[in-house]
Amino acid sequence: MRTEAEQHPIGVFDSGVGGLTVLKALRKELPARDYLYVGDTARVPYGRKPREMVEQFAWEITQFLMDKGAEAVVIACNTASAASLPRLADEMPIPIWGVVEPGVNAACKLTRTGHVGVIGTRGTIDSGAYQDRLRARGLRVWAQACPLFVHLVEEGLAESEEAELLAHHYLDARPPIDTLILGCTHYPLLENVIRRVVGPETAIVSSAEAVATMVRETLGAAPIAPGHQPGKVTHFVTGDAASYRHTAHQIGGVEGEIVKVDSLAPAVA
Repeated sequence: MRTEAEQHPIGVFDSGVGGLTVLKALRKELPARDYLYVGDTARVPYGRKPREMVEQFAWEITQFLMDKGAEAVVIACNTASAASLPRLADEMPIPIWGVVEPGVNAACKLTRTGHVGVIGTRGTIDSGAYQDRLRARGLRVWAQACPLFVHLVEEGLAESEEAELLAHHYLDARPPIDTLILGCTHYPLLENVIRRVVGPETAIVSSAEAVATMVRETLGAAPIAPGHQPGKVTHFVTGDAASYRHTAHQIGGVEGEIVKVDSLAPAVA
């Protein structure tokens, strides 16, 4: 039997489907848990919106997940993590993690030379979320926006010749680095291609795996009891559910019920 603590779901959210890579990493680390995933596809992308607006979105979604019974929340979105933490974590009564800090922590542990690279969407790179934290720890940082990577992943072309050509385009001019952070939740699906381009001597940090490890270390993970299935997933989508299902299928991890919701804002009494 799963313990009472194991019966409370973990909430996960992103502006779209990229956060499903974080969900998959969490399910690998904590397989007995139930999960509630919010894909805020009606308001994607967050990266082009004002920071204050994204912070409000993050607060609304966290409150929505808490109202659904989540005992902890993972912000599986780089833009929302940068905009809303640590303030959101300070204001909410449950544990909340983002993907930026765990990725930075992992890179700091792995680098041998102090030269670290980070790739992400243009919004994430322009925000300086990773660069500022890495430089504050005394590291030298190279950053590169890779905006077309997201489209390749969502079109199911993560292992294509086009993906490899684009990876060379974005990464061949990098300076000497020994560690590279994948600063977008879509990018773990491109890890094989990226690894071929940067070579085996460069450590690759997946923020998805880093935050999943942090959550497991904090909450603890119980094994799946004999005769029991892994925990279930419920997806809440603000945009078109059929489009979400189609795009998420390219990423995987879409198992579970998909529920269309018209609003994530708390009801006004």
